[in-house]
Amino acid sequence: MSRTYEQLANLDRIVHEPVRLAILTALSACVAADFGFLKRVIGLTSGNLNTHLATLKAANLVVLTKRFEGTTPQTLVSLSDLGRRTIEGHWEQLAALRKEARSTRMKNPRFLRRVPTG
Repeated sequence: MSRTYEQLANLDRIVHEPVRLAILTALSACVAADFGFLKRVIGLTSGNLNTHLATLKAANLVVLTKRFEGTTPQTLVSLSDLGRRTIEGHWEQLAALRKEARSTRMKNPRFLRRVPTG
């Protein structure tokens, strides 16, 4: 297996899992997000979002803050400093791996540029 594909296989599974990647990416665009907003924007049930947030919290990637808006409980989710560095590094790693894979394809004539159709 080439180094590029080996690196892809070894990506951080906590971050790279699609739902958690979506959560971290959404959070990277703001200071904090309301639980309900995350639920709607990513399209999850409350239980599913809670499970993924627990995983991210256990990895110290997110911070959960519970407060009240009047008498309504509200949970705010934000990236920890580690979480912000981790998601930025993850996207940089994916971009570098994509570039490396494209470069490998261009240098190796055995790779097809396009898959023939029909």
